[in-house]
Amino acid sequence: MDKTLSCDGTAIAYRCQGDGPPVILVGGALSTATTEAPLAELLASRFSVVTYDRRGRGSSGDAARYTVAREVEDLAALIEWAGSRVSVFGMSSGGALALEAQAAGLPIDLLAVYEPPFAPDAPALRAKARYASRLHRLLSAGDRAGAVELFLSLTGIPADLVARMRHAPLWRGLESLAHTLAYDDAVLGDGTVPVERLRSVDARTMVITGGFSPTPMRTLTRILADAIPRARHRTLTGQTHDPAPQVIAPVLVDFFAKDLYVGQAS
Repeated sequence: MDKTLSCDGTAIAYRCQGDGPPVILVGGALSTATTEAPLAELLASRFSVVTYDRRGRGSSGDAARYTVAREVEDLAALIEWAGSRVSVFGMSSGGALALEAQAAGLPIDLLAVYEPPFAPDAPALRAKARYASRLHRLLSAGDRAGAVELFLSLTGIPADLVARMRHAPLWRGLESLAHTLAYDDAVLGDGTVPVERLRSVDARTMVITGGFSPTPMRTLTRILADAIPRARHRTLTGQTHDPAPQVIAPVLVDFFAKDLYVGQAS
């Protein structure tokens, strides 16, 4: 992987493949550039696809103190490297980060996000608060495995499957990323949908959800699309919060390629 320096001097590791207009993939919780590789391979026939290890993950560096602004600067460094007319796809909490980055003024022309996990109602906000409190207690105690288990249970993975995962080769890698769960939690704030902030997002935006995702998540994506001035909404039939790369790839190709042409023509 190559590396670029963020504003605070942190090295951010990235990989670029393919040829064409640049597209940057922003992964969600417990993801790395490797996690995004299957989708990147499907997009690389049309775009120059950049995948990267968000700070604190994989081959990227970290800083003693985390702030969301630093992660926005990481993405800014990649956009500067990639050049003009950048498109971005953010997955889950990576989508929330991408929305914040564009609202902060980063030059993202086309933005697609998949189910940024804000809380659409009061029960979800209370659940988010309980999760955040437990997560920080576990991380403060050095219980990285417990933090990973907590997050996986939040995503709906059954306890017996999580128990089996603990004995799988991938578990060590998940534990190595456990501290970054607090970073994703910070990106989401208290979980409230940041409606006023979203009104500052001026990129052409597509908010995507899965047809098999829980009703609150599908409702949330409608709220997000309504709040973003130049947004459209798209439901992927048969998909959950973990969409198949072969299903979402053609949707992204269609959005990024057609809307890029429209933007150039206008």
